[in-house]
Amino acid sequence: MIVGLTGVTGNMGTEALIHLLENKDIDKFRLFILNNDKNYKRVKKLFKKNKDRLEFVYGNLKNIDDVKKFATGLDYIVNMAAVIPPKSDKFKQAAIDCNETGVKNLVSVIENLNPQPKLIHTSTVALYGNRTEAHPYGIVGDPLLVSPFDLYSLTKLRGELMVLESNIKYFAVIRQSAMLHKYMLMDNISDGLMFHTCFNSPLEWTTASDSGLLIANIIKKDMKEDLSNKFWRRCFNIGALPENRITGFDTLEDGFKLMGGSTKKMFKPDFNATRNFHGMWFYDGKKLDDLFDYQKESVSDYWKMIGKKNWYYKFGKIVPQSLISKLVIQRLFKDDNSIKYWYNHKDYARMYATFGGINEYEKIGKDWNNFKLLKEDSNYSNIRDINKTKLIDYGYNINKDLSLIDEADIKNIAKLHGGEMLGSFVDLYTPIKFKNSDDEEFLMRPYSVICGHWLNITYKEYKWDFDRLSKKDKIYASIWYDSHLKNEDKVYSFDENFNACMEGL
Repeated sequence: MIVGLTGVTGNMGTEALIHLLENKDIDKFRLFILNNDKNYKRVKKLFKKNKDRLEFVYGNLKNIDDVKKFATGLDYIVNMAAVIPPKSDKFKQAAIDCNETGVKNLVSVIENLNPQPKLIHTSTVALYGNRTEAHPYGIVGDPLLVSPFDLYSLTKLRGELMVLESNIKYFAVIRQSAMLHKYMLMDNISDGLMFHTCFNSPLEWTTASDSGLLIANIIKKDMKEDLSNKFWRRCFNIGALPENRITGFDTLEDGFKLMGGSTKKMFKPDFNATRNFHGMWFYDGKKLDDLFDYQKESVSDYWKMIGKKNWYYKFGKIVPQSLISKLVIQRLFKDDNSIKYWYNHKDYARMYATFGGINEYEKIGKDWNNFKLLKEDSNYSNIRDINKTKLIDYGYNINKDLSLIDEADIKNIAKLHGGEMLGSFVDLYTPIKFKNSDDEEFLMRPYSVICGHWLNITYKEYKWDFDRLSKKDKIYASIWYDSHLKNEDKVYSFDENFNACMEGL
């Protein structure tokens, strides 16, 4: 038994390998390592201790010959390779090469192998785009409204669809929620990315260890029983413990508590975005845990570990918080990935996508008394209550077993999208011809449609046209208008040099 892993030097990948190594029924692990991987040093000791069971393929997923060398002869492949923010914001071609071209190559190679390895592909909550208290909970099937200018989510969107539409016999897509890992604090004080997080965004946090345990338990269980009708050819959200459903503000607050600080003293309301982020609480997040029993660690457990590991953070208690804010937080205003940089450099496209315009941003101000925090809302407990949440209209009964979904269900989904199903329904995995609200015809598996995919320009170009599409697409509109006005009419795009552009100024 040989298991292949990509992205093993990443946060989830390292933890997956640690847990997988406990399975003595796996003979070998083949690890795909990026040439000149800067994170290699993080896991070097782990490699040395287990070199008798590890073999390495060095290369790049964008090169199909490297992928062939890696994939041939494997029983399982776990694809955890990804270029994520902030690297995907700064190295856009690398994000395309890994998240999109790399997946295309991986799918192509596996399709042509005999026998084929089973593929577990990690996707992301970023596909769902911006969420608010109006619809904080969602399921696999929610509209995939990838946030404008977030090349990470766009490339992951396209890569995921390649897997879902592939001819791989055994595949599974798992959409990772926000993830807590031991390098998170250090990673987030070197870039303006921290300012992208909306204070009121619903975030469901798994830990890297729990996500790694999930991977190990999937393979362990699959080696013992047939999961064909439970797991394979399916898409899942990687949910977490209920207490791990918090907000962006809560997340910052938990971190600052380690140094005796608070978000309100370190930040001002106008430091951070009010929309165009990505985060969601998973209404269906228990499904994977029911199968693989991996949800172990709470947010509280994580911060206790960080505090113990980084005991020196306590010295922050003797430093004025205003000074920490100036030296650690506000120095990042000069970073070209920060809100203040966009504002000062009149990046109208990003400011509109993130706030609804310069004027809307200037209204926020610096007084917390004038800023509505979701966690301070008197109705917050009801908003967090999964039993009181209101889901959108998906066009079919989401509690229906997949085997019972029929032609009428798929037709209803297409109709809500402002389109039409043109072909005849055979089964969930036989492609059907659809027509979208722009009268474009396309082929797609009904199961991909159930997972939230629906052809729009984002799948073909570096453009985001959801203002216009939502006027005709009820499924898009049900979420898009939670944070956008109905009279907004902007088209966001990257030009050939990845400069941010906006039509409809």
